[in-house]
Amino acid sequence: MAEFNPNQQPDNLTFLSPGVSIAEAENPNRPRQVMGFRDLVLFYIITGISLRWIATAAAAGPSSIVIWIGAWLCFYTPLALSVLELSSRYPNEGGLYVWSKRAFGDFSGFMAAWTYWTSNLPYFPAVLYFAASNVLFIRQANWEHLSNNATFYIIFSLLTLSAATLLNVVGLDVGKWLHNIGAIAMWVPVGIVIVMGLIAWHRYGSATSFTLHSMIPSTHVNDIIFWSVLTFAFGGCETASFMGEEIKNARRTIPLALLSGGVVVTICYILGTICVLLALPSNEVNSLQGLVQAVSKTASRVGYPGVLPLAAFLIALSNIGAAGAYLAAVARLPFVAGLDRFLPPAFGALHPRWKTPWVALLTQFFLGVVFVFLGQMGTSVKGAYDVLVSMGVITYFIPYLYLFAAMIRLQSEPAGPDVIRVPGGSTMAKMVAVVGFLTTAMTIALSLIPQQDEPNKPLAMLKVIGGCGALVGIGAGIYWAGKRKAARSVSQHQRA
Repeated sequence: MAEFNPNQQPDNLTFLSPGVSIAEAENPNRPRQVMGFRDLVLFYIITGISLRWIATAAAAGPSSIVIWIGAWLCFYTPLALSVLELSSRYPNEGGLYVWSKRAFGDFSGFMAAWTYWTSNLPYFPAVLYFAASNVLFIRQANWEHLSNNATFYIIFSLLTLSAATLLNVVGLDVGKWLHNIGAIAMWVPVGIVIVMGLIAWHRYGSATSFTLHSMIPSTHVNDIIFWSVLTFAFGGCETASFMGEEIKNARRTIPLALLSGGVVVTICYILGTICVLLALPSNEVNSLQGLVQAVSKTASRVGYPGVLPLAAFLIALSNIGAAGAYLAAVARLPFVAGLDRFLPPAFGALHPRWKTPWVALLTQFFLGVVFVFLGQMGTSVKGAYDVLVSMGVITYFIPYLYLFAAMIRLQSEPAGPDVIRVPGGSTMAKMVAVVGFLTTAMTIALSLIPQQDEPNKPLAMLKVIGGCGALVGIGAGIYWAGKRKAARSVSQHQRA
């Protein structure tokens, strides 16, 4: 064993070559490479597209098209370019954790991973609430009375979260089929919306007036808050990098799949929003049930009501698949943190049979269950949904600050021939990262403001700020406790 230097912070990943991860170096039972190009493209689609944001954008009217384009330019493009370069530089298990740790040290790496991991705790019930709201349209006449029934949303979220966790514990080679099926299920309802929107427009004209005036985004506070939601919708292209060692030929596969998936994501958001507005006026779109609502009303207008149950089922299935995909990806963050001894060693252990980070997956499941119940405290179903979305945006975007800052910092490191650089070299890479950093910071600030229709704004803001602050504080406490424990362990080993 190398001599211990008390002035040197442990940095297991830093001293490994870019092609060798800590999982490979320390754990002989490393994860299996089961994700190919097709799987990865579908993974990017299921994590990059959320049909609920199409409804949210349509509810804001034609100006949302301009906001989509702005979010794509100011956030998605810098994010995708940064992920392309960083993942080709360091294609290790852990992705964002590895990049932040390499750029700024142990604490930054841990907090980037912790906030990203915990951001999915409010994300799971939020996306599953949306899935549940769409299930009601499978038998609309019989189940519509459950639309404001908190018990229904809780039970549905618990059952689907349990199923997704079980599939991912059994293995990514099994769990990936939920992600793949969810991605495919997402195409059909989008296609239905596009086709029926065009039919309705052809027969009856557009339900929404697309004029220069209506396309200009409003600068009222509530409308500016909405910008942050559409920016949030473009997140997700960094997720596959967390599973670098479970992807076949990751250095080549990730960039190709990311570019392919990115085109699909952007087209679906913009074209889907336009077609919803062709079918329905924006004031008739509900952000919680908007897309299936658009299918329902448009199907009735064009004479195809039978497509509603199918569309509702597929929209719900696609969101369950998205929850499973994020569950799989972000569980790799506490896994590598466990290998680095910042979390209990159990987090760094793989299941003896299925070779999956089962402790991290189960821990995330149990904490997700807690958030399913916490989101309903003292508010309506829609209020719970808005609070969960705001918490998800803030904790989800903190790691992006680390990612863009790491992109700037790591430009000083030499790039090998296999690294995919941002066009224009280091200077352009830094400029792109600065744009992404500023957009991220603005999005976090806007997400603190409650929605206009929230009946109890002080409580909503308290829940968002308190929840996010508690998650960050707990993460910092866990890090320093793990750091002290590791130092004591080394000291005791030396004395022995």
